[in-house]
Amino acid sequence: MTLLITGANRGIGAALARTLEARGNRVLGTARNTPGLLPLDVSEPASITALASELGDTALDALICNAGAYLDKPEPLDTGYPPEMWAEMFAVNVTGVFLTVQAMLPLLERTATPKIMIVSSQMGANALAKGNALIYRASKAAALNLGTNLAVALKPRGIAVGIYHPGWVATDMGGAEADLTPEQSATGLADRLDALNLETTGCFETWDGRAHPY
Repeated sequence: MTLLITGANRGIGAALARTLEARGNRVLGTARNTPGLLPLDVSEPASITALASELGDTALDALICNAGAYLDKPEPLDTGYPPEMWAEMFAVNVTGVFLTVQAMLPLLERTATPKIMIVSSQMGANALAKGNALIYRASKAAALNLGTNLAVALKPRGIAVGIYHPGWVATDMGGAEADLTPEQSATGLADRLDALNLETTGCFETWDGRAHPY
């Protein structure tokens, strides 16, 4: 299979690229500015359309929307969360996901059983509201809603969409005390991608295959 992964330069994205390549797939990884990877800034619409143009007649079996931003960990409620931060994080975590999916649809429709994986987070679930990281939580909730709606919209076109919580992973974003290594998360996510089909489209699952409450 040929797969495109956004944000493949580090953390979960890099581990997922290695895992999927080891399983015999052709992986096209993207990053904003990393040698050896396709250039893509998901917060810039022109960058997304440029990548789609560069890929030309490529047929994609799967698109993995992994690129994300988490900038509001220490924000105080009364004085923090500036509007610029809201705009930046939603541009990456929500709008960037949609525009990337939109741009890659012609490439996905060239294959028999195309799939889209959206890496969201359990922090976007209403069931796990904690009253902190408000922008990140809101953006991941929006990504979850976007994914479930895309699943409905794209099912008649034969494209399956799954939304996934990658676990608490020891990356720059997750921190050193996290539960999982990037390799453990990536192995589970690769399994989830294999299992995704039109019967399970719209699922919200954890990296290890458990259904997650919305």
